[in-house]
Amino acid sequence: MAVDACGLPIHFSVTGGEVHDCKEAPKLVAELPKGDYIVADRGYDSEALRLQIKDKGAVPVIPRKKNSTRGNDEMDWCLYKYRHLVENVFARLKHFRAIATRYDKLKRNFEGSIALACAFYGYLCEMATAPKYC
Repeated sequence: MAVDACGLPIHFSVTGGEVHDCKEAPKLVAELPKGDYIVADRGYDSEALRLQIKDKGAVPVIPRKKNSTRGNDEMDWCLYKYRHLVENVFARLKHFRAIATRYDKLKRNFEGSIALACAFYGYLCEMATAPKYC
């Protein structure tokens, strides 16, 4: 799941439960629009992904794993706090019962449910911040 700076979902991909997130990340980053920073958690720590993000013109804000020899000296911890926006989207999507329990057996149906829920969530956020006309 990828969100913008306001916490609205902009892109997602569905994988099997056995697939690690870091394997899907290069495809997700390739499809993202241009941005200044890409924030992710430790699970996405790989040099290949960092290079792909830098080639895209963004700065990777990904902490290194504990067993890394390079350390986190260049890490911007203030920007890293914004990764909670993705977790907030997951929490809001779980309000939809069909998504939380994954009623759909087929991947395309489940993706459709997630896309509909994301569109609904984006619409509600837009309506809440729109100016009121009487």
